Amino acid sequence: MGVKDQSRSILTMTGRLLNEILSFIVFTLLDMVDFILCYAYKIADFFVEAEWKPCYCSSPKEAITCSGKILVSEQGESKIVRVTCTKLQLEEISDTLYTRPSLVSEVSKSTIIHSSKMISGQGVGPARSTFTVNSTIVEMLQGRIGRQQILPIPRWSDCDCKTCTSWTSSGKETLFVKADGAKDNVQEDVLFIHGFISSSAFWTETLYPNFSKCAKSKYRLLAVDLLGFGRSPKPTDSLYTLKEHLDMIERSVLEPYNVKCFHIVAHSLGCILALALAVKHPASVKSLTLLAPWGLICMGMKTNWQPYFPAPKGEQATQHMMRRVAPRRVWPLIAFGASIACWYEHISRTVCLVVCKNHRLWEFLTKLITRNRMRTYLIEGFFLHTHNAAWHTLHNIICGTAGKMEGYLEEVQNRLKCHVTIFHGKDDELIPVECSYNVQSKIPRAQVKVVQNKDHITIVVGRQKAFARELEGIWENSRTSLYFKSSFIIIFGLPQSALCLQCSIFELNKHKHSGTQTYLQHQK
Repeated sequence: MGVKDQSRSILTMTGRLLNEILSFIVFTLLDMVDFILCYAYKIADFFVEAEWKPCYCSSPKEAITCSGKILVSEQGESKIVRVTCTKLQLEEISDTLYTRPSLVSEVSKSTIIHSSKMISGQGVGPARSTFTVNSTIVEMLQGRIGRQQILPIPRWSDCDCKTCTSWTSSGKETLFVKADGAKDNVQEDVLFIHGFISSSAFWTETLYPNFSKCAKSKYRLLAVDLLGFGRSPKPTDSLYTLKEHLDMIERSVLEPYNVKCFHIVAHSLGCILALALAVKHPASVKSLTLLAPWGLICMGMKTNWQPYFPAPKGEQATQHMMRRVAPRRVWPLIAFGASIACWYEHISRTVCLVVCKNHRLWEFLTKLITRNRMRTYLIEGFFLHTHNAAWHTLHNIICGTAGKMEGYLEEVQNRLKCHVTIFHGKDDELIPVECSYNVQSKIPRAQVKVVQNKDHITIVVGRQKAFARELEGIWENSRTSLYFKSSFIIIFGLPQSALCLQCSIFELNKHKHSGTQTYLQHQK
């Protein structure tokens, strides 16, 4: 046994060493490829769109713009002043957008700094607290003051098919919402929020057909395509910040549908938005159901609430989150894919150019190969987005909210009284099961349900009937428990008249909750 263990240990160490060496070689080459693609796209953008398009390759400039109209981040936090034709808005962005260290960028940066110091004759002085502004943000925002708001047309590298650009013809910048269920006698609303690079079809093609008639007579089901995904608007000038995503959900769902109180069901990245929305509307959320919650990987299960992946001293939480999610390794493959998406703006744009712009071809080939035996709604959801939307959402939501998650969870624990249920697939390779238990460690009343033999997608797909029944049970329990609390106040908070007591019992019996009935009959 000792020899076998020693051999296994040697093989493991050898494998890790090979992975490190191979990863260094591969990602060094990718650094150079992305550097070359940067200039290739600048030239292509200039010839096709007649203007230079900014990218995040350039390092931040330590200055305040000479116009004095755009003030961007202070050191330690990344914020921008969003300029529209009517107002200024302060929004937070992730510094991972423009600070992604690589061999090529570090060499070029050090060369530029050294040259500028030689020219100016200045030495290295004491560190000063400064305001920094990223040239890309400035180029995006300059010139927008005083302009009339217009709908941006798709870029040449984005798909311009009718499905992807339907929002431009309608003239409304609101999210695509698929509503089902109760129409006239709506008792409660349910908001479904999909994950990263997905769409509302993740819910409408799986759960909607499997909800019971009873559930559809009570609940109005509202599934949205998030900003930049599916059939929702994909503005080219948006930075897809947390505020933008939340504002669009409120403007497209809560306000037009007159939603007062609602349940939330969210998957993966959508869990971050669900928590932020719940914290923003604490009195309105009746239940919170999270599936494979992404972004909570930085939380810990230690009793002293220390982070699960504590950021080293001096390193930003956003940077640490990016390195944990995208570790620049070729193995496992899921880490390699995440690293491509996180670290390389122009390589990921090339992937979108090949895949998303030509999604109709890929959908046709998929149907041809499978002979229409496979439902393609997941593939369609994966294709219907732009690089600008995916890139900014990835950095500003997943990485950018790393330092906020603990605060969100504390708010849910202390201010919200709703049911919190978490589902996680045991075989999920993208987000470890420990992340769900991390949430429970901060919200002790949360119930974690680990589903055996299911992964990040099959936690819903393939078990939609069972999951639909589980959701109905969660919603019904939240209704009856809430009603029980209100009825308890009615019975014991007012004079104990027989009429009041009998009316309360009658109302509770209408909901057919056996536990509540038994308790009240005993009190009677």
